[in-house]
Amino acid sequence: MLFAVTWFRNGRWKRVPAVLPSLVFSLPLWAAAADRASSPPVPAVAAVVADKNSSVHIDGFLNEAIWARAPVHDQFFEYQPQDGNVAPDHLRTAYQIVVDDEAIIFAIRAWNNHPGQLRGMLSRRDKVDNDQDFIGIFIDPTGHGNSAQFVRVNTAGIVTDGLYRAADDELDLGPDFPVTASVKVLSDGYSMEVRWPLSNLRFPYADGKKWRIMVERSVPHAGGKLLLSAPLRKNSLSYIAEMQEITGIATTVDAVRDRGFIATIPEYTVRKQREEVDGRSTRSVATAMGLEINARPRADWVLNATLNPDFSQVEIDEPSAAGGSAIALSLPEKRGFFLESLDVVGMPLAAFYSRTAADPAWGARATWRGSSADATGLMLKDQPGGLVLRGSPYGTEEVVQRQSSSMSLARLRWHGGDWLHGAFVSGRDAGDAGKGHVLGVDGQWTGRTLGSGQSQASWLVMHSRSSAGFLDAHPAAVAPRQGWYALGKLAHRSEDWANEMRIETISPGFVNDNGFVPQTGVRKSHIDINRRAGPVSIGAGASAIELYEFEFHLGLRETRTLGDLRTNQAADEIVQRELQPGIWLFGPRQTRLWANAGFDQQRAKPLGRLHRTPALHFGGESSPFSWLPQVVGELTLGKRLDIDADRVGSGGAGELGIRWNWALPYRTTFESEHRWTRTWVRGTDGTAAVVDNGWRWLGMLHLSASDSIRVLAQDTFSGRRADDLARLDVWSQRQRHRSMLYRHVWRHERSVSAGLSRDTSNDPSVQTTSLVLKMQWGL
Repeated sequence: MLFAVTWFRNGRWKRVPAVLPSLVFSLPLWAAAADRASSPPVPAVAAVVADKNSSVHIDGFLNEAIWARAPVHDQFFEYQPQDGNVAPDHLRTAYQIVVDDEAIIFAIRAWNNHPGQLRGMLSRRDKVDNDQDFIGIFIDPTGHGNSAQFVRVNTAGIVTDGLYRAADDELDLGPDFPVTASVKVLSDGYSMEVRWPLSNLRFPYADGKKWRIMVERSVPHAGGKLLLSAPLRKNSLSYIAEMQEITGIATTVDAVRDRGFIATIPEYTVRKQREEVDGRSTRSVATAMGLEINARPRADWVLNATLNPDFSQVEIDEPSAAGGSAIALSLPEKRGFFLESLDVVGMPLAAFYSRTAADPAWGARATWRGSSADATGLMLKDQPGGLVLRGSPYGTEEVVQRQSSSMSLARLRWHGGDWLHGAFVSGRDAGDAGKGHVLGVDGQWTGRTLGSGQSQASWLVMHSRSSAGFLDAHPAAVAPRQGWYALGKLAHRSEDWANEMRIETISPGFVNDNGFVPQTGVRKSHIDINRRAGPVSIGAGASAIELYEFEFHLGLRETRTLGDLRTNQAADEIVQRELQPGIWLFGPRQTRLWANAGFDQQRAKPLGRLHRTPALHFGGESSPFSWLPQVVGELTLGKRLDIDADRVGSGGAGELGIRWNWALPYRTTFESEHRWTRTWVRGTDGTAAVVDNGWRWLGMLHLSASDSIRVLAQDTFSGRRADDLARLDVWSQRQRHRSMLYRHVWRHERSVSAGLSRDTSNDPSVQTTSLVLKMQWGL
């Protein structure tokens, strides 16, 4: 590794050669794990093909004749709170698979000695979590193990679905699939049927690998157990590392691979708005017709097009007033046009971030998935209003794009066993405001080291050329400039260690307006070392607390500048440095806690002083009760850097989130979520000189599985008070959001919503009131 890191020793920071941390990092990779046996092969599961006379009605009863002859799979293993154990008999779980010409259908039977303790109520889509009883189904139709489509259904029939990407080890809840599910609660547990259309499963046309599956069951009232149909261990780098192959469906898959599917989703939006600026009022009414087309001419090709879409996105529980496209960068991606090829794009945000397209006028894309390669390409026209970012070592400049621009991306990947290689080219053309192109290559290797350890190496290299810049705080064409970006990451997991090393270098001239690059001209080093101590008991006797997992943690992070003659930025200047030893634990009631001691340093500006900012960092989450399923929070206390004043003061940062659920009469439920945030730095007189406070409340009344009313309230305040020594301008900014939304959903991609919102701010004095009616009717 061609880099160096720093170490805190004898009261001073010392720089040491890269070989030392590299050797320290690699020790657990080749330790005593050599004596451990690798995991046994995972047995395949069989499905039965339904004939024309064997229809399945999705009602949850499992009383169709075909279920009597479908193979039963009832081998499950415990994954949480402790892995490696066979699932207990009183929580027996079994599933069956049937496939016909239209769909793959699952029957699940979950036994429970205490059905009255089942947790599952009406909630929003994509809100089924480990605090509820649910069944999850993960399918990898490509068989490569790089990604899986998944669906989770709780005992109230509510669905969470999306895409799991093994490279990131995370669930993306953006994609929604037209699955049909029904659940029946019984005297000894519950039964469930799930129908998943084959048209929404992505697989190669020919020579593909066998489909793979994993079924999961969450049992929160039994100590937070999560049971899996595969013997997955927590030292695996991927949640889908041990999926089982599905047999018996090849003939059906071959028969439907030439069948074409097409879906059109027209939408109609009416927006009435009144805006008051410093007492002057303006009114407007706008109507818009939009259309989205999704076509699959055959199994390996998917075509998407969108025309004049309205991306008000009522599914997102964040304020997004009309005209607020500039905040789009911070919102989760729920726009269907951008979700089709998440598995194929599969790159860090610095390479491609769909949220940089704020308000497309039209777009078209094509995606192909083969047995050993896949590809995707898109083009779109983005309307004015989005944010353009230009990073530097010490900050990020943001400017609103005042003219339309075109976006393009072409992406190609090759699969080869443990290897994955990719290349892409993207472009952004803003006309008179300049244009830019980025060319990149990336790759990944995943494999086992000696014994049961697993390692993964990934890399990304990009080159950019751009003439898009800023003049007088406005986007404008400038002299073309070139830049480059390089990222390397190595991760290792075993029964005793969970470590990661990451090196990222971004040259001063690198620009990617199709990616998220808030900082340039820096080299970032990041090392996390985690020593797993296994289960630990705290205390003795009846008062002892049994911890399922306990880890010792050491985090090292450093950011240094790269030299830049254009801005006279000196090279090798430390921007930020962190040395944080700490602990992490996992205990009863799905409680996870961590604490770090921060021996940190930070610089506010070029050639400025490198300040010491020691602090204590705490965080955690828990699911204490069925009616209080989530408490999550973080707190930092110590010294903080006031960037504008270039001085350190006592301060901190905190965040607290609490979620309640209540079952109401007539099978209705109410959800309530509160979130508080606060950041502050004390001035020379001991009072808070800089503050940033936030509060948000979200209330959801679920009248049925199809009808809901959402109320959202949010207040934010930030400002600086007078400080004689700092001599900085006093300022304050307040923003307030209030909204109510009613939504009715007939089925997937058929819904109507009506919402009223009001946003106010004090600098300048602006108040915006909007009434929006949106209807979507998928065909």
